[in-house]
Amino acid sequence: MPVGEKQTYRFGPFEFDTQCGQLRKDGVGLKLQGQPVLILEILLQRPAQLVTREELRERLWTSDTFVDFDHSLNTAVKKLRQTLGDEADTPRYIETLPRRGYRFIGEVNGEGSPQKISEVETLAGNEFLTKVASTSVDAAISPDHSRHRFRRSPITGALALAIVVVATTSYWWIHRKRPEIMGRLPRIESIAVLPFENLSGDPAQEYFADGMTDELTTNLGKISKLRVISRTSVMSYKESRKPLPEIARELSVDAVVEGAVKRSGNHVHITANLLYAPGDRHLWACTYESELGDVSILQSTMARSIADEIGIKLLSEEQTRLARARPVNPDAYQAYLTGKYHAGKWSEDGLKKGTASFQQAIDLDPTYAPPYAGLAEAHVMMAIMGHRPSTEVFPLARAEGLKALEMDDGLAEAHADIGMVKLVFDWDWSGAEQEFRRAIALNPNSSQAHFFYGVFLTVLDRPDEAIRESEIALKLDPLSAMMSLDLGWVLYNTRNYDQSIVQLKKTLELAPDLGYANMELGWNYRAKGMHSEAVVQCQRAVALLPMDQVVLGSCGGVYGAAGRTQDAVRLLERVKMLSEKKHVDAWNVAWLYDGLGNDDDTMMWLERAYRERSASLYHLKNADWTVRLRANPRFQELLKRMAFPQ
Repeated sequence: MPVGEKQTYRFGPFEFDTQCGQLRKDGVGLKLQGQPVLILEILLQRPAQLVTREELRERLWTSDTFVDFDHSLNTAVKKLRQTLGDEADTPRYIETLPRRGYRFIGEVNGEGSPQKISEVETLAGNEFLTKVASTSVDAAISPDHSRHRFRRSPITGALALAIVVVATTSYWWIHRKRPEIMGRLPRIESIAVLPFENLSGDPAQEYFADGMTDELTTNLGKISKLRVISRTSVMSYKESRKPLPEIARELSVDAVVEGAVKRSGNHVHITANLLYAPGDRHLWACTYESELGDVSILQSTMARSIADEIGIKLLSEEQTRLARARPVNPDAYQAYLTGKYHAGKWSEDGLKKGTASFQQAIDLDPTYAPPYAGLAEAHVMMAIMGHRPSTEVFPLARAEGLKALEMDDGLAEAHADIGMVKLVFDWDWSGAEQEFRRAIALNPNSSQAHFFYGVFLTVLDRPDEAIRESEIALKLDPLSAMMSLDLGWVLYNTRNYDQSIVQLKKTLELAPDLGYANMELGWNYRAKGMHSEAVVQCQRAVALLPMDQVVLGSCGGVYGAAGRTQDAVRLLERVKMLSEKKHVDAWNVAWLYDGLGNDDDTMMWLERAYRERSASLYHLKNADWTVRLRANPRFQELLKRMAFPQ
């Protein structure tokens, strides 16, 4: 049975529940986390059989993660033996086969994975377990059934311990009776992880609770048979009291995960509930304890448990990817979460803060791959949004992305980042497509990977595929104004102007003050010859983003095409003033001159964009505003130099 499938193993006074990754002795939970838990599970799956050291390395470690693998494995097995009260010289449970591996020699009485939960079991078992088994002496958590958020419980001390014992006994009696009392679980093919509640008593720890939401979403996203809603959309429900069926309808999902996080120093307590959303019905609940450095392993365990609970059989490569989570320096992990929080805003200040936090994480743990991918993405976005020159940041992004992949080739985010470097900076069209497809294969639920791939397909004039990928990205992140905006961009650049206008109006319903949506509406109206409407939309965009170089350049082009020459020149002067303070992408200036009908200056700035490796020049061949230049020999020569595929 693969690591992570639900099973209960009993040996001696011990009971090991793989669903929660918890070892109990005489009904009392023991503190065992990280690699020792995973090693125990693998050994229990194959009692009396040799499990080689090489197999453990392959399944639980990556070769580049630990310099001294032997020491790491020996330490983990020693910790496991100490918890079991076992001795290497006179083993009762774990026997060492020198230089070969280990074998579980104790008598194992395992309970296999039974049928799925029915309404009867839900009420009799999981809700009862949720109410009491997740209660602890210092921080008890129970569901509020009006909204299933979490609140403190007054149960403490001996009473709490007694209830946990009763709950555990009742729960396992129900599981043994499952075949007699159960029906069929509702079919679940889509899920959303709602924002975890911060029970730490410290508002400054909100970023940590958000990080736990994001990490579980990412891990579930690696499961190809499950559609997982992106973090951006679920964060709109933070502290929301909407009924679950309403949330399910808005996100188009079958189930949701709700949870609460309490962090005390380096100790983390997480309670999670899985609910069938349309019926507001409990399906599963579990409580997890972990040290901060082992949270990545805990998140992988949660994802495997949820997949098993809803009846999704993981592919072998998915099992491997989820099992390879590793311990990390606690301070590095905290810095990484802080970096994701800031960089996710995509503002210039947020990207600066994000890169600083990612670098701090790397300094604390140079073997931890995700911060390198975070740095790579932040640098890519700095160039695309015009904050820093391409020649300055794309080489950094390439090095950081490759470093991340050197340590973890299964990191979808890093493949997507390298894909953007190849597309935007290298103009390596086939290499970019290979990276985007690899990222999607590793994480089919990455809205960002689908978004990047949609942009690529647009640039390569494959409109049907481009629209499909962009629609997938939006379906995975349905409340994201940026994903809605991207679909509008793809529709515009594939010459579907009316559809683009409809989509951009939907974007403004999500984010009424998103000036980029008004800007893109202006582009569409210009393309349709509706110049008055185009000017109105660009006036709104300029009012909202008065010093944004993309808005100034493209709306200057709209003004020029509409015959509003003085307005276009005023925006040109503003761009020149802006260039004295920061980097300005030559592409945006060329766009403005095109609107004024000045071919010589337009081509001069496009040539400059070529020399500076502009972060926008990659869609020169397909960009709608360049149609007028297609017959220009200098333009055709520039296309040849960029070696666009036929």
